[in-house]
Amino acid sequence: MENHYDVLIVGGGMVGATLACALGDSNLSVAVLEHQTPEPFTAEQDHDLRVSALSIASQNILEMIGAWPGIISRRATPYARLKTWEASEEKAATEFNAHDSGHSHLGHIVENRVIQLALLERLKTFDNIDLICPAETEHIEYAPGCSIVRLKDGRELIGRLLVAADGGESRVRQAAGIGVTKWDYEQHALVASVVTDYPQQDITWQQFTPTGPLAFLPLNGNHASLVWYNTPDNVKRLMSLGDDQFMHELVNTFPSNLGRIETLLGKAAFPLRRQHAQQYVLEGVALVGDAAHMIHPLAGQGVNIGLLDAAALAEVLLIAARTGEDISEMEVLKDYESARRNHNLMMMQTMDAFYRIFSNDIAPLKLLRNIGLGMAERLGPAKGKVMSFAMGLEGPMPALARKEPIVITD
Repeated sequence: MENHYDVLIVGGGMVGATLACALGDSNLSVAVLEHQTPEPFTAEQDHDLRVSALSIASQNILEMIGAWPGIISRRATPYARLKTWEASEEKAATEFNAHDSGHSHLGHIVENRVIQLALLERLKTFDNIDLICPAETEHIEYAPGCSIVRLKDGRELIGRLLVAADGGESRVRQAAGIGVTKWDYEQHALVASVVTDYPQQDITWQQFTPTGPLAFLPLNGNHASLVWYNTPDNVKRLMSLGDDQFMHELVNTFPSNLGRIETLLGKAAFPLRRQHAQQYVLEGVALVGDAAHMIHPLAGQGVNIGLLDAAALAEVLLIAARTGEDISEMEVLKDYESARRNHNLMMMQTMDAFYRIFSNDIAPLKLLRNIGLGMAERLGPAKGKVMSFAMGLEGPMPALARKEPIVITD
């Protein structure tokens, strides 16, 4: 029947669309519901405020599903170096260089809209996938193996497996009755898109301060994205400033290696929250991306672990379908949860530890932090581990992240 699908994905953002593409050309019927079509891309447009640092593992996934050419043909900025410091860049800084591990780059900074456009463009090429966009969801009724999504235009879609790819306030997760543990960090993040007098750089850096890090993300040409983590009150004050006053604050706060800021193109702010679903699966439902977990963006790993979710779930579903198992059964879906939940929890705990260690002004701890950063620069094996972590190549990975085809054996 036309409105019945094997996999019904609610959310066609970066993670949901990646999952759909990974299921392309399979014997599974797939529907993707996305609430709005992204604005078309033109090279003349200013850079969007919302960008992501895609790891090597994420690039591998996107290449394997055929979406990477659509990203590179639009706009993406590779970076080969990552530098961190606190009190003194000269005395206690650590720089990670992809060339030291035999790679040409550590990752790419890409606008979220560019990633989504490339993915939606790719999934439209698969005969087994229906993209329903724009789609306004009116009601979700979870039932194991036979969930119903009713749209505001009156259509009803039925899925054997309902996938929550609809963000941190996931309606699918709520309909399935899956709880979360969460708390707000005592920080907000302010993102500013700027033009500097420096040409395109191959480095991203973070300077730690007691109120939170200052971060630089390189973009094409003379463009850059700045991230300013601070207390909620300070971020609210900064957002209330006019452009000239705000530029003055940027110049006085960010380190001089930023270069002269010529133009402020835009700014936005958002609160930071840690959230983890109490389980990733029930019979007939699976959570991916922000619907399953939200972490501190300190290391830019949120979208990367979401793409790993998508690749891992696709692998489990394709193998189950090929071997005749029911993709909605708990025994099948537990393999996905086992592959991802502990790894994501470890990532969340690591980010929490960085947040607690660096977001304070306690003198003894500050001294130890700077000693640690200085020592890390001279410890080759430790640096190698951190680089593998940054590239997403540390820990268990699904086949697509290893740039290997999904092997299905009878």
